[in-house]
Amino acid sequence: MTHDPYLTEITPGDAGWTYSGLRVVAIPPGGEHTLQTGDAETLVLPLAGSCQVTIGVPADEIAVTFTLSGRPDVFTRVTDFAYAPRDATVVISSASGGRFALPSARCENRLAPRYGPAEKVPVELRGAGRASRQVNNFCTPEAFEADRLIACEVLTPGGNWSSYPPHKHDEDRPGEAVLEEIYYFEVASGPGGPGMGYQRVYGTAERPLDVLEEVRTGDVVLIPHGWHGPSMAVPGYDLYYLNVMAGPGTERAWLICDDPAHAWVRGTWAEEPMDPRLPMTSAAGPEEER
Repeated sequence: MTHDPYLTEITPGDAGWTYSGLRVVAIPPGGEHTLQTGDAETLVLPLAGSCQVTIGVPADEIAVTFTLSGRPDVFTRVTDFAYAPRDATVVISSASGGRFALPSARCENRLAPRYGPAEKVPVELRGAGRASRQVNNFCTPEAFEADRLIACEVLTPGGNWSSYPPHKHDEDRPGEAVLEEIYYFEVASGPGGPGMGYQRVYGTAERPLDVLEEVRTGDVVLIPHGWHGPSMAVPGYDLYYLNVMAGPGTERAWLICDDPAHAWVRGTWAEEPMDPRLPMTSAAGPEEER
């Protein structure tokens, strides 16, 4: 969904759930955008461009400002980001303009505003062979403190399958946690123009769901429940997606369960090499890393 001034706006109410949200805002050169976090902790994550983020909390505390050096686009660099607690005023200003993702989660506790440097974002290479992909764990439980919000970026080289084997996280049981999830996509362009990818989501017999959709830059897929994956990067077009997750558990944990019909695929990865195109990005950027 879109509502001015946002390119994308998914509230818990829009999604029909309780916690997870995402907005994407475009700021013109020299412009700024102000938002109230309300009852949701919120990140400022540059997708394209740099910015300054000023976070004002209740009157008895001093506002803080962070400079985010950002990146030209999601395929060139791991970016730094800022964390704004609930009940805060956030002002994002950008001299050169850009697009900025605002992942959020309704929460109870108000933490301190913080800066997340790109150099401290854990970059994980996951899978093998044609299931190889890169995961930037910038706001996962082990990497960055938050109350409920879990967020990461996944980059998949063209021709590879990501979010695979299909998995779910919709039951509260050992080894699995209930998490509402948003997938926000960007796709690299080719010589002929914008690229495309595909996303699969399917349910169980008890909770049916059946989605197989083409995705392009700016598209969003919601995962209220069920198995999700693969995310398919078609040959010739690299695929990026931002995962935003939150749920009702008292522990902030990212616990998933593979579809038993396809879990065996993980056992084949030990015999396959990682895709040599990975990592696609780092905090240094492609010019320095390659």
